[in-house]
Amino acid sequence: MKKGQGITVLKIGGSVITDKGKNEGAARYEEIERIAREISEFDTGLVIVHGAGSFGHPQAKRYELNGKFDPRGSIITHLSVKDLNKLVVSYLNDAGVNAIGIHPMNCVVSDDARIKSMFLAHIQEMIDRGFVPVLHGDVVMDERLGTSVLSGDQIVPYLAFKLKAERIGIGSAAEGVLDGSGKTIGRITPDNFDQIKQFISGSANTDVTGGMLGKVLELLNLSESSNITSYIFNAGQAGNVSGFLSGEDIGTAISKAEY
Repeated sequence: MKKGQGITVLKIGGSVITDKGKNEGAARYEEIERIAREISEFDTGLVIVHGAGSFGHPQAKRYELNGKFDPRGSIITHLSVKDLNKLVVSYLNDAGVNAIGIHPMNCVVSDDARIKSMFLAHIQEMIDRGFVPVLHGDVVMDERLGTSVLSGDQIVPYLAFKLKAERIGIGSAAEGVLDGSGKTIGRITPDNFDQIKQFISGSANTDVTGGMLGKVLELLNLSESSNITSYIFNAGQAGNVSGFLSGEDIGTAISKAEY
């Protein structure tokens, strides 16, 4: 990002930095290190959110956290995603990024699995002072359910709207949103979503937060309440993260209706 630009929110999917096919935490260390290097050149006005992958989804599924309140299961899942966050933040700092981990369990209250409130004053202050906050999918307190699983895909648009971000990038393990022939769809808007949604599915691996369809729906909702355009792209391809952060329009764009 060039000096003077506004805030960018970047999500790195759990499918990129972990092996989601594993039953327990399995980090892809080389990928985390590469992505950290790409981010290190563009760390001004940046907020990072990463997925939980095999550090959270298997645990949340095992304890059925989407369907019941389980204090012990909530703690085990939270501790696992904290381990991944610590790893990501460590690699970012090794690459020269002033990264600080932020755990949603400590600053979010949900209601029926939707964010009701998030303490953001410290995050804004961090950005203003040149730090890079790094949030992640987590288990959070929920007024109706006790606890609930909070996806990074829900955190990203919430942060972007509240912080008045200018740009969102969702780094996934795919080239973007793909059509029936495997080609990347260039743009999705509320106008064409009904024709495109037949091609969009959930995750092929253990995922308790909705997969690609969940990402698209969250970003479409954001596009209707703001002028923010989001991009879903392949963060597993070397150079794509730095390309997005340098201003490239990459992958599938999600934007408001075109009139």
